[in-house]
Amino acid sequence: MTQIRPISDLRNKFSEIETLVAEMQTPVFLTKNGYGSMVVMSIDMYDRLTNNIEAKLDEADSQAKSDPTRYTHEEVFSSIREQIRKR
Repeated sequence: MTQIRPISDLRNKFSEIETLVAEMQTPVFLTKNGYGSMVVMSIDMYDRLTNNIEAKLDEADSQAKSDPTRYTHEEVFSSIREQIRKR
């Protein structure tokens, strides 16, 4: 279940939030003045979310080193826009 709390709970109910993110493995969304401010999550959850990203960035770096082909910003985004239009 999604946990949405006021940001003041981070100070006033830290141990409760810590239990949610560590033991329940659920992120807690914090609001300030009724608007989203930040998300608190466990280190394990963060690692799971970012691990694949790091691997993909490492793969891209390896490919960039072995392939001298480079594209401009406009070439990349024109190609993406064209693919979207075809759908």
